[in-house]
Amino acid sequence: MGLSLGDLYIAFLLFLNAIAILHEERFLAKYGWSTNDVTMNPNTTKAKILNIVRAVRLVMMWPLIGLNSITIVFKLLLG
Repeated sequence: MGLSLGDLYIAFLLFLNAIAILHEERFLAKYGWSTNDVTMNPNTTKAKILNIVRAVRLVMMWPLIGLNSITIVFKLLLG
């Protein structure tokens, strides 16, 4: 059982899905990763990671729905 491009695609898709479902107020604020904590200094690594999380949620919402749907159809048809 080797690592194929399909496995890498699934791993990347799962990673994007995990980023997309993170909620700032319910989950990230518990650990000090809310927007209010990084407004003081936007050049920190923490602020940049939060900006990436926000950008993935904003930009990748519709493409993720499409990619997930295509992946589900291929998995159902091809196994």
